[in-house]
Amino acid sequence: MSASFDVQGYRMETAIIILVVLLGTLVLLLAAGAVYQITGTWRDRRRFPPPGHLVRFNERRMHILVTGEGTPTVVFESGMGASCLSWTLVQPRVARFSRAVSYDRAGHGWSDPAREPRTAQQVAQELHVLLDAAGVPGPYVLVGHSFGGYVNRAFAHVYRDEVVGMVLVDSVHPAEWENPTQEQLRMIEVGLRYAWIAAWLARLGFVRFCLARLARGSPRLGRAAVRAFGVDTAAAAQRIAGEIRKLPAPILPIVRAMWSQPKNFMSLGQHVAALPVSAAQAAAASTLGDLPLVVLSGDHHAAPYADWQRDLAQLSSCGRHVVASDSGHWIHLDHPELVTGAIREVVATARSLRCPSSNLTGAPR
Repeated sequence: MSASFDVQGYRMETAIIILVVLLGTLVLLLAAGAVYQITGTWRDRRRFPPPGHLVRFNERRMHILVTGEGTPTVVFESGMGASCLSWTLVQPRVARFSRAVSYDRAGHGWSDPAREPRTAQQVAQELHVLLDAAGVPGPYVLVGHSFGGYVNRAFAHVYRDEVVGMVLVDSVHPAEWENPTQEQLRMIEVGLRYAWIAAWLARLGFVRFCLARLARGSPRLGRAAVRAFGVDTAAAAQRIAGEIRKLPAPILPIVRAMWSQPKNFMSLGQHVAALPVSAAQAAAASTLGDLPLVVLSGDHHAAPYADWQRDLAQLSSCGRHVVASDSGHWIHLDHPELVTGAIREVVATARSLRCPSSNLTGAPR
C-alpha cells in the first residue's frame, strides 16, 4: 500500500510541477508580450510624430492637420477605422486652391480615445469643437468617405449655416443601417466581440508581432490569426489590407504602428455599436436644400447599393452623381484626381454661389 501511495503521490507532484511550469511559462510569455508592446509603442511615438498638431479639449488630445490657405475650408472626414492618412493623396492637391483640413477621430490615429458613444452626431459635435479650438474658420465644405458621410450629414444638420458644400465619397446610405435586420444585429454583436479580443491581443503585443512579420514578408501567422475569427472576417480584412496597400510606401509603417495600438480596435468597436443610431442621425438630415453636392461612387455597387448612391445625390437640388470607373470603395486612393476635381467644383460653386449642372453620371478624366 505504501508503495502505491508513493507512486500516486509522485505522479501528483509531477503533474503539479508540470502545471506550475506551464502557468509560469504562460505568465512569462504574456509579460514579455506586454513589454514588447510597451517598448514598441514608445518607439513608434519617436519614429512617427503627428504630421499636424494636437489640440487639447474635453480632457483629451485631438490631432488635426491644416494645410493650404483660402476659403471655404475643406474638411475631410475619414471612413470607419481610418485616420487622416487616408487623405494623403488628396489633401495636398486641395491645399493648392483652398485651406484643407484632415483630422483623427477620437481613438484613431494620433487622437486620444473617448468614452462617449461614437455616434455620427457626437463625432460631428467633437469636430466642431476641434475646429473652433484649433482656430480653423468656416465656412466649410465637408468631404466624407463611407461612414464619414453620416458625420457630414449630421454636421450639416446641426451647423447648417456654416456648411457651404459637400462631397460624399462612396458614402454609406442611412437605409443600410437605420433599421438593422437580425443578421445585421448579429454582425454588430460579433464585431464588438472581435474588437474586444483584438484590443487585448494588441495589449499583449500579438498584433504588433503579426504586423512586423507581415512587413518582413511572412504573412502566414497573421493570416492564420485572422482566419481564427471566421471566413467573413478574414475576407473583410483582406479587402481592407488591399485598399491600405494603395497608400504611398512610406505611409504603410505608420499605419501598421497605429493598428498595433489597442485604442484603434476599441474605437472601431464603439463605431460599430453605434451604427444604427448614426444612420438615424444621418437620415434626420433628409434634405440639404440647394447646397452644392457631388456624390462619388465606385462602379462596384450592385442593387440596392447603386440605387442608394443615386438617391444620395437627391439630397440637394444642386446635387450631382458621378460614378468612378474601375474603382473600389476607396475612390480617393483609386482616383485621387477625380475626388480632387469634385472638391474643386464644389469650392468654386460655393465661392460663386451658383448651382452646378443637373445630375449626371461620369467617369474619371
